[in-house]
Amino acid sequence: MDTTLRDGEQTSGVSFSASEKLTLAKLLLDELNVDRIEVASARVSEGELSAVQQITEWANTKGYINRVEVLTFVDGGVSIDWMKKSGAKVQNLLTKGSMNHLTHQLKKTPQQHFSEIEKTIAEAAKEGISTNVYLEDWSNGMRNSKEYVFQFIDFLSTQPVKRVLLPDTLGILTYTETNKFISEIVQGYPKMHFDFHGHNDYDLSVSNVMEAIKAGCHGLHLTVNGMGERAGNAPMASAIAVINDFMPEIEVAVNESSLYKVSKLVSAFTGFGIPANKPIVGDNVFTQTAGIHADGDSKKNLYFNDLMPERFGRKRKYALGKTSGKANIQKNLQELGLTLNDDELRKVTARIIELGDKKEKVTKEDLPYIISDVLDSDTYQQKVFVKSYVLTHSKGLKPSTTLALEINGELIEEHAQGDGQYDAFMNALRKVYKSKKLELPTLVDYAVRIPPGSNSDALCETIITWKRGDKEFISRGLDSDQTVSAIKATEKMLNII
Repeated sequence: MDTTLRDGEQTSGVSFSASEKLTLAKLLLDELNVDRIEVASARVSEGELSAVQQITEWANTKGYINRVEVLTFVDGGVSIDWMKKSGAKVQNLLTKGSMNHLTHQLKKTPQQHFSEIEKTIAEAAKEGISTNVYLEDWSNGMRNSKEYVFQFIDFLSTQPVKRVLLPDTLGILTYTETNKFISEIVQGYPKMHFDFHGHNDYDLSVSNVMEAIKAGCHGLHLTVNGMGERAGNAPMASAIAVINDFMPEIEVAVNESSLYKVSKLVSAFTGFGIPANKPIVGDNVFTQTAGIHADGDSKKNLYFNDLMPERFGRKRKYALGKTSGKANIQKNLQELGLTLNDDELRKVTARIIELGDKKEKVTKEDLPYIISDVLDSDTYQQKVFVKSYVLTHSKGLKPSTTLALEINGELIEEHAQGDGQYDAFMNALRKVYKSKKLELPTLVDYAVRIPPGSNSDALCETIITWKRGDKEFISRGLDSDQTVSAIKATEKMLNII
């Protein structure tokens, strides 16, 4: 059962709109193919009621109405009335699974609690609503009041209950306890159906899912991206991958290839980004960074495991940066349909490593710009060097540049102001060339490009067109800073003339 739309919505700061809930309900049941979805808590708000009404209306047209579930409460029939208005036909009734909760929150005896639960189940049945029962704080109940838990399940065994739902409400269980506690219950009540609902406070939820299955539980509650209260719930993608790869005797119907798509949509709807290193759905998990790994992938897939990205509708990537080797670059060139000879590849590799020292990563889309920059540098012999510069830009003051330029071994310094940092740089440069009685070409066009889809840290290519006499020529500069890329393009121009 996926409970992203109910328990996942308890993530701090998350609230799905009615249309978002409907969209996700359709994806979860139709495309991801989970068995059941828990879509809301009863009595929360009018907006929640409207969302469930839209979901149940759609579910009825598809024959899915018994796969749509709602969390309800022992409240004298108020939740049942809400269920009737919503059109939902399956309630997951929240009850107390530990003496601690029963005594201190409800201040009731077990018999009083059981009697009220029995009335709620009977009232639901009259309205054609089937019942599953949550034993809230069940994990603490098994640790500290086991006799009460078994007394409770004895009572439930006499009721028309479809499933008993066993939540590790506070995420306290170790995998050893999960196996032990569920084994005791499953073996003690072989004719009943038990679900495990794991939380992730100690980052043990996927391990606990595995042990719950080994212990014989019949169902799992998972959420997309592990969303949920506090540290969240057991994450859907990781749990499904673990079951498919390490528990071949267990069959699940969830469509692996849709996990990533649904994950991205939930992230977009909630505004909660997916950590780059999150297993299965994170941006980095199918990205090789080290050159030796890319090389090994080309030699009998030495660095592959069973988590092939294609299973999840994804592709393997090869990061470009300061740890890149030629193999990483070759992989990216192949995707772009580009080829370089050994000398060109060596130079491009060196430039990527240099750029990687300045910015976190270089993207595949940056590659054509880098290649152009490197190969362009081979067309002239460098005699003029921009050795140093200071660029200032302060509110209320004109931008200025102090420049140190080396021409044929002679170092010359100048300072100038301008309408912008690059204009100030050019004014300082003109002073240098005027002192040497040298003439600079005229700048006739200035264009800046960044790769499509890039972020604010993208590499920036500045293309400047110059005119000298009746001839025009172009120089290019590449850097993650726009002004610096223009200065690099200008330095190339100085060496071309």
